[in-house]
Amino acid sequence: MAFESLTEKLTNVFKKLRSKGKLTDSDVKEAMKEVKMALLEADVNFKVVKKFTRSVTEKAVGEDVMNGLNPGQMVIKIVHDQLVELMGSELTEIPLKNAGITVIMMVGLQGAGKTTTAAKLAGKFKAKGRRPLLVAGDIYRPAAIKQLQVNGDKVGVPVFAMSDKISPVDIAKAGYAHAVKNNNNVLIIDTAGRLQIDTAMMKELQEIKQAVEVDSTVLVVDAMTGQEAVNVARTFTDEVGIEGVVLSKCDGDTRGGAALSIKAVTGKPILYVGMGEKLEDLEQFYPDRMASRILGMGDVMSLIEKAQENFDEAKAQKMEQKIRKASFGFDDYLDSMEQMKKMGGLEKVLSMLPGVGANMGDLSSMIDQKALDRTKAIILSMTPEERSNPDILNISRKNRIAKGSGCGISEVNRLVKQFEQARKMMKQMPGMMKGKRRGGFGGFGKGGLNFPF
Repeated sequence: MAFESLTEKLTNVFKKLRSKGKLTDSDVKEAMKEVKMALLEADVNFKVVKKFTRSVTEKAVGEDVMNGLNPGQMVIKIVHDQLVELMGSELTEIPLKNAGITVIMMVGLQGAGKTTTAAKLAGKFKAKGRRPLLVAGDIYRPAAIKQLQVNGDKVGVPVFAMSDKISPVDIAKAGYAHAVKNNNNVLIIDTAGRLQIDTAMMKELQEIKQAVEVDSTVLVVDAMTGQEAVNVARTFTDEVGIEGVVLSKCDGDTRGGAALSIKAVTGKPILYVGMGEKLEDLEQFYPDRMASRILGMGDVMSLIEKAQENFDEAKAQKMEQKIRKASFGFDDYLDSMEQMKKMGGLEKVLSMLPGVGANMGDLSSMIDQKALDRTKAIILSMTPEERSNPDILNISRKNRIAKGSGCGISEVNRLVKQFEQARKMMKQMPGMMKGKRRGGFGGFGKGGLNFPF
């Protein structure tokens, strides 16, 4: 996951600070040396690192911190606050007009994920009640137009495309006219990228901006390229002018340098981060939440929002009643697995919990996706009666289920035993699933996070 290595290193630094009853100037300075090395290894811009560590040190060696009840925690808070400031302090959104058409031009190098991000944005705007139109302005990359059309279909957004013999400038103008005619109020223009920045690409983008009144130019950069992403952002800022940045591929082995350097180096905010290949895997960039993730504090607010987006309230309340009566069956178990999958899977959910981020490497090896798939196969091999009433599962039925799922009888027995234990636990702890009326697991989402396992 993103920032995993940086999170682990910073967590180890702060663990040492927390273990000390009192801090000396030398303790803080030694810790900042380690923080500096961790940031540099994460490919954060050297000038940014130098300024950051100097600022933290100045605040951390103050008398209030040194004589406080928990100086280690206070230093961590200072680092958190400085990280937030470094990344932009507050949420920045793409402004949308109340009347008329908002024109957004997507720019970036080839392979950064620009076309996919354009469709992801269109889907988000549609979900907010807007009427977006995607314009296929990349006439050079083979299948770029087709890719946009396929992704547009997936999010239910129309795509305006013309022959690849027509210039991108004329396509942009025709796309705008089409939007006016069809009452679209958000126009997203996908432009061509290159393997590297060149004069022809910059000139073409400038001509599109002159031909169509672009409200926001959004740069998509690959987070996995580290400092190179920052250099690309700086060049596009100088040559074309951008309003903000989308960091794609943040779900990969990202070192973190781009997220921590772009705002400081270019002055342009990060708008969104791409956290997966699926079209819904585009998250709003909250500097405070990202700082918490980097420091291993989790991101509970994003987890709650994800739960609210994906959980059906009526279904959740029905599940709650079943759990209270210990009457839920394997269909409900399967349904909970599907809800977890909608949220990005167990690994993504765990990565948002406080204290887990730094240990995701260990946890990833424990999360066996194949085992989860086998569990699903076992449940689907049961009859409807067996799924709704697990008590009837005798040895004969279990043998049939094992053959039908391609699993061993031991795996079937293990699943049934785990299920019975979960049912007993839920019967003893009815308050766990109180939904919006109580805290705990039930506090996550509309009616609660319903995990009967």
